[in-house]
Amino acid sequence: MTDAATRAAILLAEHRDSIDRLDAILVYTLAERFKHTQQVGRLKAEHDLPPSDPAREARQIERLERLAEEAHLDPEFAKKFLTFIISEVIRHHEKLKSP
Repeated sequence: MTDAATRAAILLAEHRDSIDRLDAILVYTLAERFKHTQQVGRLKAEHDLPPSDPAREARQIERLERLAEEAHLDPEFAKKFLTFIISEVIRHHEKLKSP
């Protein structure tokens, strides 16, 4: 291998190590988020509240789009990502509410 190729291989390995660490952070962060949304779902079920809150969901999507722009992340990607998470949360809340 040439010196340039060796250096590229080292940089590639460093980037991949960082990506692997960030993937782990994402998974653990999502798990923590879902622990809280499960508690919200239980409260909603106990107090006969609807599984979804469209006004809050819209505010959260707007907020995430702003954060994405600040972070130089595609806001449309951020919106799709949060929309997916919200749909999963609502699905969990509906399961908690059903007898």
